[in-house]
Amino acid sequence: MAEPTLSLSERLRARFNGKLIALAEARGEVTIEVGPDHWLEICRALRDEAEFAFEQAVDICGVDYLSYGTAEWDTTAVSNEGFSRGVEGAGPGRFRWEDRPRGKGPEKRYAAVLHLLSLKHNRRLRLRCFAADDALPIVPSLVDIWPGLNWFEREAFDLFGIVFEGHPDLRRILTDYGFVGHPFRKDFPLIGNVEVRYDPERQRVVYEPVSIDPRVGVPRVVREDSRFEQAAAESAARKG
Repeated sequence: MAEPTLSLSERLRARFNGKLIALAEARGEVTIEVGPDHWLEICRALRDEAEFAFEQAVDICGVDYLSYGTAEWDTTAVSNEGFSRGVEGAGPGRFRWEDRPRGKGPEKRYAAVLHLLSLKHNRRLRLRCFAADDALPIVPSLVDIWPGLNWFEREAFDLFGIVFEGHPDLRRILTDYGFVGHPFRKDFPLIGNVEVRYDPERQRVVYEPVSIDPRVGVPRVVREDSRFEQAAAESAARKG
């Protein structure tokens, strides 16, 4: 009698028991969370060991979890008629990380998210590694394991400020050399800090304060969640 085949989740738990912070499977997708201290070890095993054989790294990206688990939409105390912004004013960029609203999100702010593909087993796997320090987020570089991640890590460094320790050439790749800040961080100003233009008189590019007026980025729409929740509450009140 043939022995039952173990699922990918079962193989991961058995192989890396005690080294995984979390393992979740939803909609047929497996995600594991790994700490920086085991990041290189586990990634190398996932590539080299035959039962995993994740020979291809599809991409790696940065994530900023500022305000994760919270929302500035007011969906329970607004009318189900007419138009309303329904904004509580507690969205990203309006508070410091230390003073953030405490929702259901992670305690760490910055993470590197890696997607792997095994052509041999026709499987995909997602890995997440949170940086230990929010002030200076550092995650070990995976370029020695999957060289194709070189530019992906540079992109995450440029846009999120995540430092990939051991990267052979970690420098900006999308923004300008003199760019200040990391534009994909959720507390980065929506209007930016400076703008650039070519000055024909000086015959060079010049930096100037932004000329864009601040504006509310929340659309004026009737939201389905508010309408249904308010209608249900009114219906329950009438019946009561």
